[in-house]
Amino acid sequence: MQDKNYQGDIFRDGPLRYLGYTNEVGEAFRSLIPKSLVWTSYVIASGYVISDTIHKGQKEYQKQKNDNENKISNVLLSTADTLLWQSFASVIVPGITINRICATVQYLQKYSKKTAMKSRWLSTAIGLISIPLIIRPIDRGADQAMNATFRKWTGYQPHKNHHD
Repeated sequence: MQDKNYQGDIFRDGPLRYLGYTNEVGEAFRSLIPKSLVWTSYVIASGYVISDTIHKGQKEYQKQKNDNENKISNVLLSTADTLLWQSFASVIVPGITINRICATVQYLQKYSKKTAMKSRWLSTAIGLISIPLIIRPIDRGADQAMNATFRKWTGYQPHKNHHD
């Protein structure tokens, strides 16, 4: 459910969100490109995560400018929440998921007798096609996991967004 005062989030609601999925593209192409390019895709996705973390911390700092008592605590909770959420929702879980999808396709290719299954591009194509299918479920799962753990333990509730 979206808060009616919610004004959008440049890192989660716009095209910048796709930078968080750069590593999934790298994973999809893993069988065709040098490993250094796969790792570069992780650097780009991690840069996105860090940028969003800094952005959320700055927004919280500005919001808390008159509340010196809780300012540092709220900024730390906001940045920690963003760093954890983005790390899992944008890099770790989707990267592992696409890696395993592609590895499964490659495993099946080894044992297939069908010529169509032998294409070097098959695992990449299936990996790329899978990316848009996994985004929303992973985002929702990250929210649910954060709500059941970090947010529950700390009492911190970030601005309700489109993932809820």
